[in-house]
Amino acid sequence: MNTISKYIQSSSPFGAFKCNFKDEAEAYSASKVVVVGVPYDGTTTFQPGTRNGPTSILHASPNLEHYDRELGNIFEIGIYTAGIVDIEEIHVNPSDVINRVYEVSKKFVSDGKFLVTIGGEHSVTQGIVRAYKEKYRNLSVLQLDAHHDLMETYGGSKYSHASVSKRLIDLKCRLTQFGIRVTSEEEHNFIRKEAHGLRIFYAKDIYDNARWHEEAIESLHDDVYLTIDLDGLDPSIMPATGTPVPGGLGWYETLNFLKKVYEARRVVGLDLMELQPIPGDESPNFLAADLIYKNIGFLKKYLKR
Repeated sequence: MNTISKYIQSSSPFGAFKCNFKDEAEAYSASKVVVVGVPYDGTTTFQPGTRNGPTSILHASPNLEHYDRELGNIFEIGIYTAGIVDIEEIHVNPSDVINRVYEVSKKFVSDGKFLVTIGGEHSVTQGIVRAYKEKYRNLSVLQLDAHHDLMETYGGSKYSHASVSKRLIDLKCRLTQFGIRVTSEEEHNFIRKEAHGLRIFYAKDIYDNARWHEEAIESLHDDVYLTIDLDGLDPSIMPATGTPVPGGLGWYETLNFLKKVYEARRVVGLDLMELQPIPGDESPNFLAADLIYKNIGFLKKYLKR
């Protein structure tokens, strides 16, 4: 941890779980899961505020019930909160932010941790996946999102939140998207003409059935990185995003699919992005924390040792 401590600020812990570690070093060593936050929204183009997402989720998380009827005491896998990535002096430069996220992520990935990154805007995912791709040559990325994020550039930047998935393809990742319901003309042309290894499951085709689950899982390599843009969920349960697009997925249908992914593949890391907290409404913050905890529970249940 010493090599990256200069880049990380302390924060509230994820959850308020029972522990009996003698010091931080033992807590880190004994934990399979490491949680970090990235408070960034430098390329946001509609409603800013996702920089407040990490702290809002962390503050809500101590109210999680430790025990899950299906998954047991999830926290027993070991959940270590590293803190918040410090981007204060570089937040105006997207490439510097991405590179810092990469450097921080690389340390945890090399230590064999299951890294949970809380955003912040979706652009930072490219820094995390870059670190994972160095370790897992045949890496698939599974993306829940309302948008493709396949623009070559947006707002003059290739590091935009609207370009993050194109950068993942540039990293030679296999990409599977689900929950999509917004497509630009540029993205439509890219998908139609050029996108090799890209699989898309549009919300209108999957919202009321599970027929697509097997096909989606078959599209993934053995090693999978999961990225969740919260606008992939329906605004009726997740209104706290910069672009609350109608027609998104529900809670149970999302969890039912993700559980199958963890069972069939080795999920190696997770991020949850684009929470734009609404003052006075804690329900979206709690949902985001619960979704993270459920994913950690699936990891614990199906962990391939």
